[in-house]
Amino acid sequence: MTMSSDHPPPPSDQPKPPPPTTVRKLIVEVIEARELLPKDGQGSSSPYVVADFDGQKRRTSTVVKNLNPVWNEGLEFVVTDPKTMEFEELNVEVFNDKKLSNGNARKNHFLGRVKLYGSQFVRRGEEGLVYFTLEKKSVFSWIKGDLGLKIYYYDEIAEEPPQEEEAPPPQEEQQQQAPEEVMKKPVLVVLEEPPPPSMQFPTTHHVAMDPRQHSPPMVVRFHEAPPHENGHGHGPPPENGPPPPPGFSPDLRKMQMGSNGMPAPPPTMDGERVKVMRRPSNGDYSPRIIAGKSAGDTSERFQAFDLVEPMQYLFVKIVKARGLSQNENPHVKIRTSGHFLRSKTAVIPPGTDSSANPEWQQVFALGYNKETAANSTLEISVWDGGASEKFLGGVCFDLSDVPVRDPPDSPLAPQWYHLEGGATAAEDQNRISGDLQLSVWIGTQADDAFPESSSADAPQPFVSYTRPKVYQAPKLWYLRVTILEAQDLHIIPNLPPLTAPEIRVKGQLGFQSARTRRGSMTHHTSAFHWNEDLFFVAGEPLEDSLILLIEDRTGKDPVLLGHILIPVGSIEQRINDRHVAPKWHSLEGGPGGGGGSYCGRVHLRMCLEGGYHVLDEAAHLCSDFRPTAKQLWKPAVGVLELGILGCRGLLPMKSKGNGKGSTDSYCVAKYGKKWVRTRTVTDTFDPRWNEQYTWQVYDPCTVLTIGVFDNWRMFAEPGGGGEEKLDCRVGKVRIRVSTLESNKVYMNSYPLMVLSRSGLKKMGEVELAVRFACPSMLPDTCGVYGQPLLPRMHHLRPLGVAHQEALRGAAARIVAAWLARSEPPLGPEVVRYMLDSDSQSWSMRKSKANWFRIVAVLAWAVGLAKWLDHIRRWKNPVTTVLVHVLYLVLVWYPDLIVPTGFLYVFLIGVWYYRFKPKIPAGMDVKLSQVDRIDPDELDEEFDTFPSSRPPEIVRARYDRLRMLAARVQTVLGDFATQGERIQALVSWRDPRATKLFIGVCLAITIIMYIVPAKMVAVALGFYFLRHPMFRDPMPPASLSFFRRLPGLADRLL
Repeated sequence: MTMSSDHPPPPSDQPKPPPPTTVRKLIVEVIEARELLPKDGQGSSSPYVVADFDGQKRRTSTVVKNLNPVWNEGLEFVVTDPKTMEFEELNVEVFNDKKLSNGNARKNHFLGRVKLYGSQFVRRGEEGLVYFTLEKKSVFSWIKGDLGLKIYYYDEIAEEPPQEEEAPPPQEEQQQQAPEEVMKKPVLVVLEEPPPPSMQFPTTHHVAMDPRQHSPPMVVRFHEAPPHENGHGHGPPPENGPPPPPGFSPDLRKMQMGSNGMPAPPPTMDGERVKVMRRPSNGDYSPRIIAGKSAGDTSERFQAFDLVEPMQYLFVKIVKARGLSQNENPHVKIRTSGHFLRSKTAVIPPGTDSSANPEWQQVFALGYNKETAANSTLEISVWDGGASEKFLGGVCFDLSDVPVRDPPDSPLAPQWYHLEGGATAAEDQNRISGDLQLSVWIGTQADDAFPESSSADAPQPFVSYTRPKVYQAPKLWYLRVTILEAQDLHIIPNLPPLTAPEIRVKGQLGFQSARTRRGSMTHHTSAFHWNEDLFFVAGEPLEDSLILLIEDRTGKDPVLLGHILIPVGSIEQRINDRHVAPKWHSLEGGPGGGGGSYCGRVHLRMCLEGGYHVLDEAAHLCSDFRPTAKQLWKPAVGVLELGILGCRGLLPMKSKGNGKGSTDSYCVAKYGKKWVRTRTVTDTFDPRWNEQYTWQVYDPCTVLTIGVFDNWRMFAEPGGGGEEKLDCRVGKVRIRVSTLESNKVYMNSYPLMVLSRSGLKKMGEVELAVRFACPSMLPDTCGVYGQPLLPRMHHLRPLGVAHQEALRGAAARIVAAWLARSEPPLGPEVVRYMLDSDSQSWSMRKSKANWFRIVAVLAWAVGLAKWLDHIRRWKNPVTTVLVHVLYLVLVWYPDLIVPTGFLYVFLIGVWYYRFKPKIPAGMDVKLSQVDRIDPDELDEEFDTFPSSRPPEIVRARYDRLRMLAARVQTVLGDFATQGERIQALVSWRDPRATKLFIGVCLAITIIMYIVPAKMVAVALGFYFLRHPMFRDPMPPASLSFFRRLPGLADRLL
């Protein structure tokens, strides 16, 4: 076969009308301020507000003599570049007008400021009143109060005035000068390089660096933009590189930009070589560093912004065909030396009934090896899939001539190729006709077409179950429903005497249900009062309806007195603790069943809370703490990059027959609202994914979760028939972002372990590459550690622990239901495993683990007590003498006690620096107490609720739990007794003991008044550290006196 190409017809010469020009405007509505500081010298202030955005300044009017001013003024700004609006900064400052102050003030007094970023702006219609706490300008500023703002933006079509050709208008000159001013601004570039490593990964250039070369320390340079070559003015900066991720602070964005406005490589990857330390083995259950190859081997090199190994694929995109010979159901076959693929059923374009012009629009990705494919060919043939399959033509390609496409390049344009036949018979040549539009190129897994491509090992027809996907969890809200009162209810008459009706309100939202307590009545009115909050979790899109049922539970069977149906989308949203006005709602469907009769009314206050963070995972494992409302989001402090390399030594999860097993594994990673899923690599125990994903980090004290699963859903029955097959868990790894050093690449292998009824089993190892790219010690990064973990509303109106845990279970179910509706679906069993939905279930193993954690925390106190006991017993006389000298110094110079203590803590931290973890820790088998677990305790942990075990086993477990509870009861009783003895010192329950105690207190008082305190301290210290030859082996008199004090245990029944 030969390859030929037809050129498409030339494009039309008629120019297309230019698209309308839009201008984005930012509106800042300054509503009011609350509780400002008086700074005019007369006990008040005359404030005004100045807003600065993108070099534009706007000012409000001055409110005279008011600490709670109200402006209700809108300030309008023009957004120069909507694409970079998320990186712009809005500064809103409040000043006191010096003209209205007492005396001759030289400047306007500063009353506070608010700093916002473009990532917090919302479109018009989604805005809300937000009260921002005024911040200080410096450490010595005295600031107080809040500022209420409404911030939103909108796009409008700009009307361009007619322009003359002779001279450009002044506006164009300003637009031409604007980029020049931007280019002249100095840009901060931070280059940080660690010491020279023993293992190299060249990134920008494929040239190995000399390992003897010393890396320079961190360098901070300010670069001025070079003059433009064109003398007519400066043009806009080129846009060859990708823009920085959205939501970044300006400091972080400057680090990613070079001196000419082009994106620069990250600080750690520009000529940096990653040092990989080999850690001694601690067993099969410990994470280890992946051993690399020598520096001269080019197969292990990484490019900039790339943590994974490049894997080459041969991409074939079949678009459509035209002019085919007569056929019934055409399809395409693709064949190479090692692969054979068949396309899906062709689609007939609308408006044509003939199958001569079918369309496929399908991309195939075949594994490509440059060495083996040097002399290979690619055959693409079209066949008729009717009753008798016949050949319709084909095209042949030499793989050595196929072009290579890198990710920055644009997609390769498909071309028309004439179909030719390989037979010599005249009848075969006559029936072959038509053209096939396709494109062939060689790329990597970073290609845009890779996620939607079909591979050779993907099973049919469930190809979509094997593709990589990125999922976005739904936006969750807390729905607060406050039940105030109900009136005019149709209560059942003829109640027994002195019997008050039991009226309750039941709320339902989807699968969630909540009920109020019993309503209270007053003697003067028949209304029922509750004033109780019901909480639900609502997910966007807010399409569900809230159902409120008024029930009379006085009798045996509840009686429905009426109901209300309220769409959740119509409920008011709030993002702070402002007051929401309650409303009356009429009830429907009373006891009579009539729809038109009046059944009463209920007084409700409802709102969707946007100031809370809806927890869908445990608080100690949370990956995001941002509130629901976007207006309250802070800018991102960094970027988390994860490279999922692959797995090693997985165990077989399926049976193929003939005694052989197989595993079809894929990996899922979850951080924040973003879930990612790699492609499924079928029938291998050592899958290689080499896929890289990124997340924006808003709080480093969060956890990244990675799980590996075996795909069973791709073998489900077509049409959903038969039993549903769930994906099996292979293992899970958690990495806390705060344990990662800034701009450092970690390439480690983590063990995958699963705890089942039969015990702990190691399923294999997963290889990961992680990097947390962020400024090391900038104020934005360090300032996060001083901010509250949860949003402001969690502290103003906190939720109970039990209540919040119930809402977390509902949120997890909503997320699981949402992701299950995706294509391919992410099964509920996968979501529950990633979110640890069963982490609060009872387990004897977890109780033991928590107990040993407490013991480990208190180990330092026990060690200090043992050290003091050795000192006072003169185990080491030299140390004891030195402690005597140090004690004398601290007693004579008490001002040194506090700084000496902090110096000691500092020295401890420096000492433990030698033992800091070299790699992020994975799952700890010893800490989880799974290495020596009892089989019966493990069976109890996996038991259902309620229990499904025989009665005798349940009775034995209950008796064991009673024994454990008895020990805990005894310990709690001892703690209570010690506290009661302390109270008995002055409670006169034992008159003689109280007399002795207050007498000793009086004697100590007189001695302390007479004898200097330093002398008393020295005497007590030396008495405590006296030699054992002067000690009595019996307990001291003070301890014996305390043990004889009475408690309240003798008064218990």
